[in-house]
Amino acid sequence: MPIKLNLDRVMLKRQVSLTELADRVGITLANLSVLKTNKARAIRFTTLEALCRELKCQPGELLEFIPGGGG
Repeated sequence: MPIKLNLDRVMLKRQVSLTELADRVGITLANLSVLKTNKARAIRFTTLEALCRELKCQPGELLEFIPGGGG
């Protein structure tokens, strides 16, 4: 998929654990893990908004377009 979610990098930079972020965003640990490992095929805007709010970042810090990344 040509869109990569850099959640792991932003979490590391903000020093936030998967469990803590899942609690703060209000999604399951399993679903957040799917996002973190780039196995998700979609993300809801409400989830993206909550991640940005809790990580104090912009969507562009989380999302990256990879040219020729397949699809």
